[in-house]
Amino acid sequence: MSKTQRKPILNASLPAQFRQLRIALAREPAHPDGDAEVAYVFVAPIDADGSINPKLWQSHRDACRVARMRPNEEDSLGHLVHRPGGSWGFHYDGEVDLPDEAGFHFADERFNVGEYVSINERGTMHTYRVTSVSHL
Repeated sequence: MSKTQRKPILNASLPAQFRQLRIALAREPAHPDGDAEVAYVFVAPIDADGSINPKLWQSHRDACRVARMRPNEEDSLGHLVHRPGGSWGFHYDGEVDLPDEAGFHFADERFNVGEYVSINERGTMHTYRVTSVSHL
C-alpha cells in the first residue's frame, strides 16, 4: 500500500455530480447469497441517468478514488481510471501484487441502486450490485 500523502480533496470544490458509490458482490456459485464484505467504494462524477461522466472525470481525476474491500485484508486504495477506447477500471496505487481491474462495459452501465455491474478481477468476471449512491 502506498505511504505517500495525498492532497486532501474538499467536497465543496467538486461539482455537484460527484457521488460516493458502494458496490457489493452479488450472488455467484461461491457466494449464493452474495457477500456485502466483498465490495468497492468509489467516488465518481455521475450524470442524472446514472452513468459516469468522462468529461468531469477528466477535470477531477484525483478525486475519483476507490477502496477495494475484502474480509480479513487491508483495504487496497487507488483511482478510477479511463483507458484509451473508453473502458473504465480501477488502478491501485503502490500495489505491486494487485493488477488493475477492469469494469465490464462501465461506459454503458447505470450506477443506480439495485443495478448490477461486472468487474474483471485477475481474469475472472464477478458481478456486483450497486448498494448505495450518495452525495458527497
